[in-house]
Amino acid sequence: MANLKELENTMPVAPLKIIPLSSMAEMGKRINDLMVVYRDYINNDPVKNDPAFHGYLEESYLVDVECPRFGTGEGKAIFHESIRRKDLFILVDVTNHSITYRANGYINHMSPDDHYQDLKRVIAACHGKARRINVIMPFLYEGRQHKRSGRESLDCAYALTELQNMGVSNIITFDAHDPRVQNATPLNGFDNITTPYQFIKALLNSEDDLIVDKDHLIVISPDEGALDRAIYFATVLGVDTGMFYKRRDYSVIINGKNPIVAHEFLGDNIEGKDIIIMDDMISSGGSMLDTAKQLKEMKARRVYICCTFGLFTEGFDAFDAAYERGHFDKVITTNLTYLPPEIYKKPYFIEADMSKLITSIIDFMNHDVSLACVNDVTEKIHHFVNEYNSRTKSI
Repeated sequence: MANLKELENTMPVAPLKIIPLSSMAEMGKRINDLMVVYRDYINNDPVKNDPAFHGYLEESYLVDVECPRFGTGEGKAIFHESIRRKDLFILVDVTNHSITYRANGYINHMSPDDHYQDLKRVIAACHGKARRINVIMPFLYEGRQHKRSGRESLDCAYALTELQNMGVSNIITFDAHDPRVQNATPLNGFDNITTPYQFIKALLNSEDDLIVDKDHLIVISPDEGALDRAIYFATVLGVDTGMFYKRRDYSVIINGKNPIVAHEFLGDNIEGKDIIIMDDMISSGGSMLDTAKQLKEMKARRVYICCTFGLFTEGFDAFDAAYERGHFDKVITTNLTYLPPEIYKKPYFIEADMSKLITSIIDFMNHDVSLACVNDVTEKIHHFVNEYNSRTKSI
């Protein structure tokens, strides 16, 4: 864990408790196991007898809570243990469609609205007894409905305001579609965590012959919205960047959005270079696959797709077909959101594990230490890339 001295020199806000909702049960277990190991490693025996550190070293930090449903589909949250004066961290994945419940004899898959409602139920069940409530929501609820165009709702801004009014002190999200949505609650804690270190680590661990320099590698943004992300990544790696401009038909609306007519590339010659495409999410994947196809037609050597959230809303058939045609080489996504079990059998898939990062975030926040200790990864990336380049040169 980074910057251990910061933790050793500060006291926790309150005894730590982790509440993974059903949508993040597996990730919650990983985080809990890591936290037990971390704290046992960092602290010595005197901590066990210090009243100020009561509840600091535990065999488990998970809370016994459930959200049962009535026959109509209505629900509630129930705590089976006390959470009085605890520092709560509630984990929720609003995109996990694999969770089901029965309503009037029918099986329903939980939607983002269902997960968000369960989150509010758990917060409401605290009865104001918790010392502090923190919400870790990797994929920000309604994050793509972050601004108003005409007669539209402002769902994300309203949700943030609602959570603030319910007593949530901090909201931690990852790679928000537009982090400026935090302006809806300017006095509330809002941290938008990026994942460039986990991406480059996963990619370089999977390839033995990448050359990370401006003559052999380029980072591409698939649209103007992801350009800042691509520029940062390219700058840290010391390589060039480029982008695609999505030309849309604004006279037509299909499925709530203007269809893309063409992707126009803005950048230098990419012939013979390895390409990293950076974006925040893969939804259906059509736009991303079209970008990858064009890059290969422009004689790119290899194309790697790096996206924080692999949603794959229309399954994997299009990705399987594109991989068979050689349009891309690897897809790297995090495990911050639900990934169907079959994805782990795909020859092109690489997982960027985020459990250690989330554990560090929780530990630092429990100590009220700046998250800059966790989020500033430039030096870590430089160190990892230098080690990789030294290793590849010696092969």
